[in-house]
Amino acid sequence: MLIDRLKTSAVLLSIVGLLIYLDANHSVDGAEGLWLIPLLLFFALGTASDLSSLLSASGRNVSRSIAMFTTAMVTLSACVPMAWPLFDSVYPLDCPLGRLGWIVAAAVAAVMITLAAEMWTYGRPEIQREKGYAIDRTLSGVFVSMYVGLPMALLVSLRSLGSVDPSEPSSGNWGLAALITMIAVTKSTDAGAYFVGRAVGRHKLIPRLSPGKTWEGAVGGMLTSTIVAFACLHWLFPAVAPTASALTLIQCIIGAMVLGPVLAIAGMMGDLAESLVKRDAGVKDSGSWLPGLGGVWDVTDSLIAAVMPAFLCFAAGVAGPPG
Repeated sequence: MLIDRLKTSAVLLSIVGLLIYLDANHSVDGAEGLWLIPLLLFFALGTASDLSSLLSASGRNVSRSIAMFTTAMVTLSACVPMAWPLFDSVYPLDCPLGRLGWIVAAAVAAVMITLAAEMWTYGRPEIQREKGYAIDRTLSGVFVSMYVGLPMALLVSLRSLGSVDPSEPSSGNWGLAALITMIAVTKSTDAGAYFVGRAVGRHKLIPRLSPGKTWEGAVGGMLTSTIVAFACLHWLFPAVAPTASALTLIQCIIGAMVLGPVLAIAGMMGDLAESLVKRDAGVKDSGSWLPGLGGVWDVTDSLIAAVMPAFLCFAAGVAGPPG
């Protein structure tokens, strides 16, 4: 098990590192983030597949194919503004949808497509099984596409911060620094909570959902995430986005004291949300896409919950003005 975990982690980190390097150094001006789309789709579709399997295991009816299709559609909707720079054009600033509006439009379309799929198959003897079957499948499918697709689309939007103006190529890496910071801060919470919990954990956090988590571990996770947030704001941003306005030491401290605890709490809620679904479904692992690590949702659970507060924090200026 440990060997599988190490092998999978090494392969995953190598792929992530390569794509981040390519995205940082070989992106199209105004369409930064394109190199990361394959990775984004892997995590989005893998998480949607895991969640669909858990819903089925819990007795819910869900169409995995429709759920994965609509999840991919919502996820990729945030990439629509990237199409203009690929054709040597500029995304129109006066577009009524703006940049985030495409995500809303795709979310509405996902609901309609899920409903249309049930309309198409409704009444067929080989599919229609009991009263409420179509409603159950519709609700389950919409839940998967919204729970997974919307946060994944926001990851694209987070990466795109600072890259609105194609006349400033270097400004595009500000969003990459924000994305890396969000992932590092959120994931460091898990490590801090684990080691502190193992060392001094005595009081259980929510034993009914996750017996191993403690209040002491949660505090340790927040302290770790705050330290990592400070390191990212102080050193990562100047290194990745050198043209951006540098923060003073006091600004880095204040920003870290906001970003660290906010993402730590959100990440822990995402982890507990997965535990809730797994326990309710009576399943130990969310999936088997990643040997040794479990399912893809085991990797994305905290990120799904943390991306919205992260986007709001960065948009509000916790790391200074984008670009």
